[in-house]
Amino acid sequence: MNRAVFLDRDGVINEILTKRVKFVNEPADFYILKGVPEAIKQINDAGFYVFVVTNQGGIGLGFLKEEMLLRIHHKMISELKEKGARIDDVAYCAHKPNAGCLCRKPGTQMLIELANTYNINLNHSVMVGDREPDIEAGKAAGCKTVLVGERIQKRVRANAMFQTLQEATAWILNELQQ
Repeated sequence: MNRAVFLDRDGVINEILTKRVKFVNEPADFYILKGVPEAIKQINDAGFYVFVVTNQGGIGLGFLKEEMLLRIHHKMISELKEKGARIDDVAYCAHKPNAGCLCRKPGTQMLIELANTYNINLNHSVMVGDREPDIEAGKAAGCKTVLVGERIQKRVRANAMFQTLQEATAWILNELQQ
């Protein structure tokens, strides 16, 4: 079975809630965080899958059209590819918050469907997020978890905490190689 790193998008891969960006509702609002391409490339080079799993409730709420989300993801994948990094697949939940669906994190459906599609062993994979629902989804799916971000919430119980994905990469690779 394969191993993977599941990445939340906003706050892990790209800027969110900064002076420059509040919400990512179009490609022009998408800015990759420093060190992310290098971190993803290291994971790719080590032979592990990299997936993006993201809640995009703005679609259900009418703030974002699905076509625009696909354009944002195309920009993300293209910019990472230019730097030698690869995203193997992207899963998103387009439902409104509190809609009761199984795919919206902390639900596990996005992770489980990707795991089934790519023959991923979730118990030997890692979920990286910047919020509690990301960590809860990873734990519920059986993954190890990493909380990243400048606004780390101490009450969130992840296996590890780092300021950035780049800082977390050595820990992630160590866990995947065990």
